[in-house]
Amino acid sequence: MRTPRIAASVAALFTLVAGCAGCGSTSDSPAPTQQATASATLPSGTPTGTRPASPAQISITSPADGSTVSGTMIHVVVDLTGAQVVQATSSNISPTMGHVHLYIDGNLQYMAYTLSQDFPVHAGTYTIKAEFVASDHFPFNPRVYSKPIVFTVK
Repeated sequence: MRTPRIAASVAALFTLVAGCAGCGSTSDSPAPTQQATASATLPSGTPTGTRPASPAQISITSPADGSTVSGTMIHVVVDLTGAQVVQATSSNISPTMGHVHLYIDGNLQYMAYTLSQDFPVHAGTYTIKAEFVASDHFPFNPRVYSKPIVFTVK
């Protein structure tokens, strides 16, 4: 009885660490909405129990919606109000402390404990949005999203 419980705990920990190790894609990309409703389905592997709501508001300030940029890197800047980005990953979550996850064309990108970061791009049109997540890297309920931004790289 104890072995399955330990195996499940190890698998959950591995999933959390692997998901937070850096940039990568996920099949659990959220729908492009400002915020999900309280009854929203949380991603697979989300800790059970009630997830707190957050007073945070997040927006993308750069690049501008509808802009055209050039180059091989895009500088993404987000604005966060009502909360702060923390460096420590913790299971003791607070509604006002967490991390920023960026979605580029639906693929999860991890922002390294900051509100601005450069990401590689090539010619094309991109849709990005940011999410403020708890310090355990799992979403608040309801989820805290920015408005999606569309930009083109020439």
